[in-house]
Amino acid sequence: MKMEQYHNPVLLKETVDGLNIIENGTYVDVTFGGGGHSKEILKRLGKEGRLIAFDQDQDALLNKIDDSRFTLINENFRYVKRFLKFHGVMSIDGLLADFGVSSHQFDVADRGFSTRFEANLDMRMNQQDQLSAFHVINEYDEERLKQVFWQYGELRNASSLARTIVAERKENEIVTSEQLKNILRKFLPAFKENKILAQIYQAIRIEVNQEIEVLKEFLLQTPEILKQGGRLSFISYHSLEDRLVKRFIRSGLFEGEPEKDVFGNVSVPLKKIGKLIVPNQEEIKLNNRARSAKLRIAEKL
Repeated sequence: MKMEQYHNPVLLKETVDGLNIIENGTYVDVTFGGGGHSKEILKRLGKEGRLIAFDQDQDALLNKIDDSRFTLINENFRYVKRFLKFHGVMSIDGLLADFGVSSHQFDVADRGFSTRFEANLDMRMNQQDQLSAFHVINEYDEERLKQVFWQYGELRNASSLARTIVAERKENEIVTSEQLKNILRKFLPAFKENKILAQIYQAIRIEVNQEIEVLKEFLLQTPEILKQGGRLSFISYHSLEDRLVKRFIRSGLFEGEPEKDVFGNVSVPLKKIGKLIVPNQEEIKLNNRARSAKLRIAEKL
């Protein structure tokens, strides 16, 4: 499968520009996918440059780039520091991440990510993981389900959704996305069915893949692996992710404010570079999935 079909890289030029690439530097792309961003980084690197990419999805390994400067690691980026160390890399010049689901994961029906297809409830980015959407829907108690819909889907009727699912599954296991849709039909008015379904799916997907915990673990490692003056270029797709990235760039924390020293100064690990970047109308027209993308760039102090 060609990279363009696998995943259209969003904000390709802007994201790689944000890394301010040094010809012989060492860079990391933690969301390899179809390899679009990685190929652009390699174009800008010299002979001594190095690029290490991560992707936990087995399918992404088929897109491996044949280049002596390139290494692909089939692991979750929550372990970025550990695996870089394993490959003899202690510090890097830049870090790129395009969070969220790849076009490929949305387009392969049996992965269960898309609201467009009937499929078994799955949604695992790493197909070796134990926890799937089936487990969340059939085994979580009502309170835990409510929390998932409320926190990760920002759904006001989280309680009713959870109650309905728990009542229905007493009769029969909920195995497919179509069953889930039918059970929740009364919460899906025609004029906003797609929007609400997308929020429900997003909530389940974030829980299955522990996306918020993974993102926090990853962000905390970034100042430890970036060299002084090293850049990070991160694309988020929903407010939960973007809020964490924005706060971490601003203060090195996820909530609250950094402590001041006796002189009233704060010590933060990063400084933001430029303003928030979003795709233009032309890119959105070519790739509708780009519409919610938000790019933030920062530099290690």
